[in-house]
Parts: sequence; C-alpha cells; structure tokens
Amino acid sequence: MYVCLCKGVTDKAIRRTVEDGARTWREVQRETGCGTQCGKCGCMGKGITREAIREELAMASEGLAYAV
Repeated sequence: MYVCLCKGVTDKAIRRTVEDGARTWREVQRETGCGTQCGKCGCMGKGITREAIREELAMASEGLAYAV
C-alpha cells in the first residue's frame, strides 16, 4: 500500500529500509523520503516503522540462545 503519495513510498519500502538497518523514523525518512514533503503520511509512516522495528527485534531475539 502507498503510504506517501508525494514520494511514492510504500509500506514494503519502509519495512525493507528497517530490514536493511534503519532503527528510527528519521533514518527511514532519510532513506525513503517518506514524510518529507507535505507530511500527511507521517503518523502512518511512523506506525509502520515502529511495527517493523518490533518485528525485527523479535526475530533477532528468537535466534539467541540463553543458558537456563
């Protein structure tokens, strides 16, 4: 789905940016341009970014082995 019509940014592009290492909304903005023109997509872009970061952190923690 398109999140930012001004820059043509999709939710998949935001998620891909997080997968590639972005860990803040500002980093996502810098990489995608989302939310940098009219700003109407900011809330949705931030929400998708937060969700994607949570998913990335959860997947990373699943791979950790802990001694019990």
